[in-house]
Amino acid sequence: MQGNPEFMQQAIDLATENVLSGRGGPFGAVVVKDGKVVATGINLVTATNDPTAHAEVTAIRNACKALGSFQLTGCTIYSSCEPCPMCLTAIHWARCEAIFFGATAKDAADAGFDDSFFYEQVRLPLEERALPTENMMREEGIVSFKTWCEFTEKIEY
Repeated sequence: MQGNPEFMQQAIDLATENVLSGRGGPFGAVVVKDGKVVATGINLVTATNDPTAHAEVTAIRNACKALGSFQLTGCTIYSSCEPCPMCLTAIHWARCEAIFFGATAKDAADAGFDDSFFYEQVRLPLEERALPTENMMREEGIVSFKTWCEFTEKIEY
């Protein structure tokens, strides 16, 4: 699969416009299906006080709404920058078929957006993570999963 420079340029332009508008960080994303832009997204973290409002996540939310689906099967995402761990995971959960990005994670880190800490934390055992993390009430917690497995009218995802 080969990326389309026009879609990548659109993501990059969204990122630059977002900075100049004062709305948010230097990140933009475009979701494409069948050669057409389905939705776009920009970083709205500070504009919405939402730490999850990264460009890729907002683009995924907008695309899902536009397509009336919680999955983006058949879609490709173009991001102005290499996706952070949260965005990468969201892209996988959305079932996008490919990711194309412009700037690298190192480029982002050099500009003050260093996500290496998050990658490191995920690899650590629970007891070694910076954020105290403890497993509790597991037996009670799995009741909802047992219910899910037995429920016949669920929508798989």
